[in-house]
Amino acid sequence: MTNPYAERQVSHSGVNMAAKNEDIGFKKDTVSKLLSSFFKEEKTRLSGDAALLVAEMLRIFVREAAVRSQKQAASEDCDQVDIEHFEKILPQLLMDF
Repeated sequence: MTNPYAERQVSHSGVNMAAKNEDIGFKKDTVSKLLSSFFKEEKTRLSGDAALLVAEMLRIFVREAAVRSQKQAASEDCDQVDIEHFEKILPQLLMDF
């Protein structure tokens, strides 16, 4: 069984090594179902445009987290990003969003 995340590794330049021009994002249906699961009333609806907007925000958030984690790892002279690098950048990332 292959690792589904192996193709999504980010190089030190912050560029997706598998496909430099291909953006990987969240599916609109997945985002809609996730958000809908938190609605308190059944009458609450989510428009398609709102789901696309949230999906784009998630894509940007994840990409920014990956880039900042990579920069943190590089500043510590590490050639691999670990969870500790992500944990170090997370507070500022959350404040920026």
